[in-house]
Amino acid sequence: MFWPMLAISLGFLGLAVLGVLAVRVFVEVRRLGRQVAESSQRITLAAEDLERSAEGLARTGEALR
Repeated sequence: MFWPMLAISLGFLGLAVLGVLAVRVFVEVRRLGRQVAESSQRITLAAEDLERSAEGLARTGEALR
């Protein structure tokens, strides 16, 4: 009777540990997703700034001709 109860309790503890780890992974994945979205927005803004700068430079180069 001892061994089956030990096996059941160890199995339950193993599932509990896996559940806790799954929640931690879920939280970290959400945090990573937010960071990726923020980085994507920053890259988009930098690309727009670069486009505006390139247009101004192109106009300046055409004026010098």
